[in-house]
Amino acid sequence: MPDPGAGGVGGPAGVRLRRSDADDAEALVTLHEACWREAYADLMPPGFIDEVFADRDAHVVRRLEQAAAGRSTWVAERGGELVGFASSGPARLAEPPAAHELYALYARASQWGTGVGHCLHEIAVGARDAYLWTLQGNDRSRAFYERRGYRPDGVTEEQPAGRHVRMVRTPGSRAGRDRASGTICS
Repeated sequence: MPDPGAGGVGGPAGVRLRRSDADDAEALVTLHEACWREAYADLMPPGFIDEVFADRDAHVVRRLEQAAAGRSTWVAERGGELVGFASSGPARLAEPPAAHELYALYARASQWGTGVGHCLHEIAVGARDAYLWTLQGNDRSRAFYERRGYRPDGVTEEQPAGRHVRMVRTPGSRAGRDRASGTICS
């Protein structure tokens, strides 16, 4: 996939993929919260999402700091509105199962099944071996990642939001990778 520089690249029909910048900070916080509400409402303790996003200013500052530090975050836009994002980079664990980590990948429910998530994954991870954490019980997320060759490795982590399951994509798990790459992401 081409490098999504300032001009961005195409995704599914009507979607533009590009690197985020500091100007996206507030919109990214709004998008992140909306995605959590759509994906996690039935999976997280009542009121948890409200608590997490209660201090919007702190979230915006964090996004600005990430942009200033050069953290790679890509966004998907449709009609000038952000509809998805992905962040990835070097593994944060001391002993990671892969050198690359997918920190986050979210799309609005209206974009599920359209290829937006697939294209964001292609930009953020591509063919690299990687790992990620997904909330236990999030069957949609798990199926999405399994289609891209990720498998649970048996490691879980308890978080205030619930149990997180680590999924890893390594050379041995390449057989299950989605073969549609390149058909909708240009």
